[in-house]
Amino acid sequence: MTKHVAVLMGGWSSERPVSLNSGKACADALEERGYRVTRIDVDRGIGTLLDELRPDVCFNALHGPYGEDGTIQGILEILDIPYTHSGVLASALAMNKPKAKHVLKAAGIPVVEHALVNRFDAVKAHVLKPPYVVKPPAEGSSFGVLIVPADSPAPPQQLGTDAWPYGDNVMVERYIPGRELTCGVMGDDALGIIEVVPTGEGFYDYDAKYRPGGSRHILPAPLSPFIYQNVQRLALEAHRALGCRGVSRADFRFDDRGDGTGEVYCLEVNTQPGMTATSLVPEMAAHAGIEFGALVSWIVEDASCKR
Repeated sequence: MTKHVAVLMGGWSSERPVSLNSGKACADALEERGYRVTRIDVDRGIGTLLDELRPDVCFNALHGPYGEDGTIQGILEILDIPYTHSGVLASALAMNKPKAKHVLKAAGIPVVEHALVNRFDAVKAHVLKPPYVVKPPAEGSSFGVLIVPADSPAPPQQLGTDAWPYGDNVMVERYIPGRELTCGVMGDDALGIIEVVPTGEGFYDYDAKYRPGGSRHILPAPLSPFIYQNVQRLALEAHRALGCRGVSRADFRFDDRGDGTGEVYCLEVNTQPGMTATSLVPEMAAHAGIEFGALVSWIVEDASCKR
């Protein structure tokens, strides 16, 4: 019998446009491989809709809050519909960057020094000695990320305005100079490592992630065998420490300057990696000989409840 897959996409988070692109790409690939596919632009009536539809599997192509933080996963557990990617706890934990850091650090994975503070306190005076990075504690795709340079006389003042849309708490994290690395995990195996090099003058922000030509992906990353294998090991250990399932992607900074520490730091783990034309995990899988349709099919066949 043909498996019926509901592809969940869109939603109402800041990452809605990326999710729509991910969902379309995955739905197209599944249809090409013979699955019966229903494409769903998720709204707050998703529970009722899925209870009526009763698909065999939900492919979760949502990104950001409500799709990546354990919320939709909880609905699917209640409905007893098998779903892809990580379960309730791992999704919620990975999305909460400060709490994920505590778990990763306890597992022996190097993380960056940080402080979780109220944004109105962060705007009064430097919480850490510059340079540092300010991040919303539970957003993806670099939304709300601010880099404070070493010569900055004051914290970023937009943190104290009514226009700040990311909540009252912010994570202030020591800035790690060096190279941006990322490594995917598929099941029990680490994939290849990509070095991400933004083509503009800024950091690896939303524009660099999703605008064609916004960044260069170097695969395999030009690293010594020791560093390469260490990053793969850390990505797999981070995946396991947080209890992730299916596919995930861990992001790192590598301080390889001549006067740097030579350390590799894990920044975060993404339980719902992007699946667009410019996304990293499909590129890593292709490098391992797994074409996009096979990757998406593997994710569907891996689906279950109680993840």
